[in-house]
Amino acid sequence: MAIHPTPPTSSLPPLAKLPSCTLAQISQAIDNLRAIYLVPPKPPKPILPLPKPKSLPKHLIHDTTVPDSGYASAEGEDDDVDSISEDEEAEDQSSFDPDVLRSDAFEREFVIRWLTGFTVRSDMWVYAPEDETESDARASLVDAAASLLASFAGEGEEEDITRTFTFPTAPGVESTAVHVELNDAPLLTDDHTSVGLQSWGSSILLAERMCLDPAVFGLVNPAGRSLRILELGAGTGLLSIAAAKLLTSSNNVPEVVATDYHPLVLDNLRANVERNFPSSGPSVAIRPLDWQYPVYEGLFAASFDVILAADVVYHPEHARWIKACVERLLIRDRGVFWLIIPIRPTGRHEGMSSTVEATFPRLAILTIEELSKHNGIGRADEGGYCLYKIGWA
Repeated sequence: MAIHPTPPTSSLPPLAKLPSCTLAQISQAIDNLRAIYLVPPKPPKPILPLPKPKSLPKHLIHDTTVPDSGYASAEGEDDDVDSISEDEEAEDQSSFDPDVLRSDAFEREFVIRWLTGFTVRSDMWVYAPEDETESDARASLVDAAASLLASFAGEGEEEDITRTFTFPTAPGVESTAVHVELNDAPLLTDDHTSVGLQSWGSSILLAERMCLDPAVFGLVNPAGRSLRILELGAGTGLLSIAAAKLLTSSNNVPEVVATDYHPLVLDNLRANVERNFPSSGPSVAIRPLDWQYPVYEGLFAASFDVILAADVVYHPEHARWIKACVERLLIRDRGVFWLIIPIRPTGRHEGMSSTVEATFPRLAILTIEELSKHNGIGRADEGGYCLYKIGWA
């Protein structure tokens, strides 16, 4: 019977419960990992005379097989490697493409941590049963896990990926679509603050909605002056670049400022802006901004009409820091802060949306919209998204 791979983050048993796991449970978990990560070699091509292929024009293709990377935190102990319990209803297994799971950096890091913890704790589990035959079978599974872990150590370094997005615009907008090209760089496994090196599913959904109806999101230049737009935790810069391109045809060129914290993220962000604005047209300013210790000088000395943020809350303190920045930087009365975060029903970042809803008293949440997950967008652990419109109460 063929194995239908499932995301390791939602199928591997928690290591804290390892002593109670059965041989069948661990065997199923290892088989699932093998199905994802041990790719059988392709058979050799037959040596046959083949007709010369026709010369076809090259086309730019948007590779939709690359998943949106999640948060690969290096913090915490092995007990933090949690997953849903086996009595929870499983998702449709046929919907998970092993190639997509294999290329997901978050899933791979999760698996490496789980395999490492499993092999370290294996002695207690192997010798728990009195039956010697079962103990031998368990020892064989530990050997299989160690072998699989060794295969990860032999992997080459990940490469950068160029991603192309095309967002349709609303009727009446001068351009029929907004095109954005981004570089997604590999995550740094030893530094969780590098998550901005890759694009996020929530930023893609928000950019899509912004392009379809810019006026709803306040992306219309006010009379007599330029619109000021700020992105917090910009990462690869998708929202800032999309907003700048939306407003390129307006008389008043907008002032768009994209911010982040990690130096490598800022370097990649700067390269993405240069890639999308190669000429001297409207562009995006890049600035570092530490939410915990912000410095309100230079471009941050004046208020912004619109503030954007996507998938930026991974700790209860983050919502508090962001709120303080927005209170200082959002223009009074008419300013709007748009925040979109994933709903993660399991794992370390479960329930982060509740920290947002509990943190904004003066800056009130005006509307909350739950967005369903789109096919091919977002990570396996994201069940949907919450889009917040936040303004002055």
